[in-house]
Amino acid sequence: MAFEVRDMMYTPKKFNQTDMGEMKGLIIDYPLATLVTYSNSGLDAHHIPLHLCEREGKIILQGHIAKANPLWREVDDGSNVLAVFNGPNCYISPNHYPTKSETGKAVPTWNYVSVHAKGILSFIHDEKWIYEVIDRLTIQHEGTSEGAWSISDAPESYIEKMLPAIVGLEVEVTSLSGQWKLSQNQPERNRHGVIAGLSASNDTDKLKVSELVETASSEGAVDYSDRRYDDIS
Repeated sequence: MAFEVRDMMYTPKKFNQTDMGEMKGLIIDYPLATLVTYSNSGLDAHHIPLHLCEREGKIILQGHIAKANPLWREVDDGSNVLAVFNGPNCYISPNHYPTKSETGKAVPTWNYVSVHAKGILSFIHDEKWIYEVIDRLTIQHEGTSEGAWSISDAPESYIEKMLPAIVGLEVEVTSLSGQWKLSQNQPERNRHGVIAGLSASNDTDKLKVSELVETASSEGAVDYSDRRYDDIS
């Protein structure tokens, strides 16, 4: 199946993210996916950190679950799944908008960045494969700082005992969709108000969203100062 970058969720054009590097970067930085599956039991959602890699030009997501998790028994190999990755997000108050004091015509909203990855799910029972995936996930998140934990730090006999209790999983991504909702639909002065309001906070997400709004604004967000800009998204 050919890979696509396309919309799988309602995404107003001004919020649509099509930059592959940005979408892959979000998956790497925020790897805890909500993996949505469907089986005879109906819809289900599983929270699983997934490692992004590329193979033969294809985007692959790899992770693992406990063998006690019924996911690998209930969902067939080759099933279509959806992995949702959420980045920084926060509430946006109308008080951040200078236009609010002039007209009162403002409502709250939420700014966020997210990626939806649709693909084909496979389960892996090979212990060498599972070991390598756990090792890659560990290296990614421990980093290279002094004292970083490595899977080799644990006794070999302990790891050998743990591996049979784990099932690997892999998603071959067939399409990606990104939404960067960062006040692009607001007039320039309201965007500056959002940046100033959020950057005054000590909240990590608000500070990050403030940076993202500033970046989106500098990249050419449309100025809606002469148009109706009610936020209904």
